Amino acid sequence: MIKTRTLLATTLLLTASSAFAGGHGVMVGGFEMTDDKNVVENAAGSEDHTTLVAAVQAAELAETLSGEGPFTLLAPANDAFAALPEGTVETLLKPESKETLQTILGCHAIPAAAMATDVLTMIENGGGEAMLETVGGCMLKATYTDDKVMFTDENGTSAAVTIADAKSSNGVIHVIDAVLLPKQ
Repeated sequence: MIKTRTLLATTLLLTASSAFAGGHGVMVGGFEMTDDKNVVENAAGSEDHTTLVAAVQAAELAETLSGEGPFTLLAPANDAFAALPEGTVETLLKPESKETLQTILGCHAIPAAAMATDVLTMIENGGGEAMLETVGGCMLKATYTDDKVMFTDENGTSAAVTIADAKSSNGVIHVIDAVLLPKQ
């Protein structure tokens, strides 16, 4: 088990460290995410997270996610939002969809700072999977498959971590490639 854990941690950390710029922070969407900015400020700097930032603003969650935390933000990239059915994002950004959008975004925030090694340890301790509750009340299953950490929502949608460990002043960001949804 220790050998497996070491291999998993090394693989995930190599993924994260390959994105480092000058040893200061993780590069995401042309922006260096550093631990002197909170998760919202870091996401706002990324060209790959403009849809997420617009959603956070429309849901009026910027202040909450800029708070003390700690948070682990599973941050869907723009491509993840673009993969949703046509018109979904536009509908969610409307004022009358604020509550639904808050719930969806809540499914992407874990009330703890879980670095890659922490997630891998939880998966190992759980016999190959870990169940994580989000601030939105969603349950996510974390697994390690095909050299990737995966988060699966209660509907069976899986999102792979594409960039791990973007440290922020109030937590950590892991970039994911799909939008996770509350149980339907």
